[in-house]
Amino acid sequence: MGRAYQNRKESMAKTAGMKTRIYSKYGKEIYVAAKNGGDPSANLALRRLIERAKGDQVPSHVIEKAIDKASGAGGENYSLVRYEGFGPGNCMVIVDCLTNNNNRTFGDVRLCFTKTKAKIGVSGSVAHMFDHVGIFIFRHDDEDAVLEVLLNADVDVTEIENEDGMVSVYVPPAEFIKAQKALTDAMPNLVFETEEITFLPQTTTAITGDDVPLFQKFLDMLDELDDVQEVYHNAEL
Repeated sequence: MGRAYQNRKESMAKTAGMKTRIYSKYGKEIYVAAKNGGDPSANLALRRLIERAKGDQVPSHVIEKAIDKASGAGGENYSLVRYEGFGPGNCMVIVDCLTNNNNRTFGDVRLCFTKTKAKIGVSGSVAHMFDHVGIFIFRHDDEDAVLEVLLNADVDVTEIENEDGMVSVYVPPAEFIKAQKALTDAMPNLVFETEEITFLPQTTTAITGDDVPLFQKFLDMLDELDDVQEVYHNAEL
């Protein structure tokens, strides 16, 4: 699964690289996580977000402002909403958003679909064709030793493999924080190549001809929306 995942990751890299509002999106996500506690040492979800943000070169003042805002009284209430549907070329798409206005966000996301000859669907219309998993990929030469570390920490490991010295560990999303802590505690100098919770498509859909620029327009339009946090798809260009 690891090699296939890396290939899909490369196909989606352009989407990630196009994000023009990354500070805003990270700020919103950190704000939501910090509502459950602003101390990263006690809030592992917040700590993971901060590490990701720093890895994407988000300035410290953006991170600190989001945490400070979350610690204040009142504030905005964001909720996670997920939209599913079929993009250009009939590829399957999942769009995760954080919003404080569901009607606005739904209208904005639906417009991205309709303007690119795509079709937004109902909840569950395509999610069953994706695997929701936590993934860790890092350099290590002994997957058995890694598995032992995880099992000793009572982590439910879905799959583990070693390809050319790169270990890929797959866990259920609910086990992500526990797995991360077990790995970093056992290997303090461990550097993750990949460390995320994502949706992996079970199959891919080839996008060709006129659907290629239309698909890129679709991604660009979603990328322009502040509420959109992540876009997952099974398109293969």
